[in-house]
Amino acid sequence: MTRYTVETFADALGSAHSDWRWQSDALKATFIFPDFKAAFAFMTQVAVVAERLHHHPDWQNSFNKVSISLRTHDQNAVTDLDINLAKEISALAKN
Repeated sequence: MTRYTVETFADALGSAHSDWRWQSDALKATFIFPDFKAAFAFMTQVAVVAERLHHHPDWQNSFNKVSISLRTHDQNAVTDLDINLAKEISALAKN
């Protein structure tokens, strides 16, 4: 399993890189929606993807804002699991 660093995560994310930043050894992103209903719908879509990938985000919701942190806890690192989930989350956010 590949472990990513602050120097390598952006290339791995490709076009999704613009949504994500490296902070505290994790990938982090915040997505803003028109209202709570849209934010919650996004979270529901992310939950379906997370279940499919068997990898789950740490996240927080406040009204129209969803903040997500990704890190593979049992590896104590950002891994392919996080990169793949981040790409799918970014694709959902764009739709």
